[in-house]
Amino acid sequence: MSTHSISVDERLRNYMLDVSLREHPELRALRDETAKHEMARMQVSPEQGQLMQMLIRMLGATNCIEVGTFTGYSALAVALALPDDGKLVACDISEEYTKIGIPFWERAGVAGKIDLRIAPATETLDAMIAVGETGSYDFAFIDADKPGYPDYFDRCLTLMRIGGVIAVDNIFMGGGVADPDADSDNVVAMRNFNALIKDDNRVELSLIPIGDGLTLARKV
Repeated sequence: MSTHSISVDERLRNYMLDVSLREHPELRALRDETAKHEMARMQVSPEQGQLMQMLIRMLGATNCIEVGTFTGYSALAVALALPDDGKLVACDISEEYTKIGIPFWERAGVAGKIDLRIAPATETLDAMIAVGETGSYDFAFIDADKPGYPDYFDRCLTLMRIGGVIAVDNIFMGGGVADPDADSDNVVAMRNFNALIKDDNRVELSLIPIGDGLTLARKV
């Protein structure tokens, strides 16, 4: 029993991964490849990817959205958890980054489930709404530019079915959100987003201290 979440240092995290991580070989290979990238810090942690896979299976999800794909680790994790007829619309603006993941998607046999759309995410999401996809998605993952979070969240919420879940990454911003002296644009944007959705009665909320903080918002 504990009244607080335990602090996870590197030794405890390594133990956690050792006893719980079940990572597909292509996920591990893509994680290793991304680790060489100068922007490797943008990739989600493997334990977070595994949590999202469980959420997708628990939801019985078939239609998913990702805002911010980077090198494709989270997209691969989601696609592996989807059924054969599942679909992930992956939104990103960088062909340079996303093309790194495509060979890993292909070798894992899930490239056909991932609909990669290179364009500003608001444009992609607006187009999905315009063609009548409102309320037809089960799960969304938002991990992109922080000032854009309110716009991405609102559009994803429109596209979610009742009971669908939106997972929002980097809620802690490395701890900056709780530091009164931290005032970078991204930290301020995240503080504002957190305040915005705290009282949003369209969703139920749970903030999980995994990775850099992950908020789960269930549409009600």
